[in-house]
Amino acid sequence: MSSSSGGFPRRHKEGLLSAVSVGFFLILVGLLFVLNPDLPQRIIEFARPESFELRMVTSSWNVSLPIPLHPRDHLLIYQTVEQFCLVWAVFHGAILALRFIFDSKVRRMAEGLGDTVFWFGAAYLVQTLLVDKTQWFEFWAGILTLIGVSLIARGVFLAAAWKTHRV
Repeated sequence: MSSSSGGFPRRHKEGLLSAVSVGFFLILVGLLFVLNPDLPQRIIEFARPESFELRMVTSSWNVSLPIPLHPRDHLLIYQTVEQFCLVWAVFHGAILALRFIFDSKVRRMAEGLGDTVFWFGAAYLVQTLLVDKTQWFEFWAGILTLIGVSLIARGVFLAAAWKTHRV
């Protein structure tokens, strides 16, 4: 396929995908607030400074980080974040498929793959570490690890694409 296949130049197709992404994001966030009417109040309660305490992470370096005083009280927020992550991951998977159909640049496809991996992984981490067990520090460590996995997925995709185009 050429960069202008299907009647539109590649940059117009990318612009269309970007516009659809922004629109879908706004619809998703709005829908989550409609489906969870207590969410605004729960977010306000969660964000209050008195809802957190400093907990020692490591005694050898004397490092403390904030943690919710009563993490199970915020289950609605965790479940809503999980719903967001899951729907957003599926959406990114669909956008990735469209990038292949539209013959997008390899870099954009790699970004799409990394984003899809990240959001599916984030949904899994929210469910297993916040909803099921409320392990606050383990969740954030998992998110940092997931960022690394997402970047590696992008890199592997780019390397594979470079290798196949070089042959």
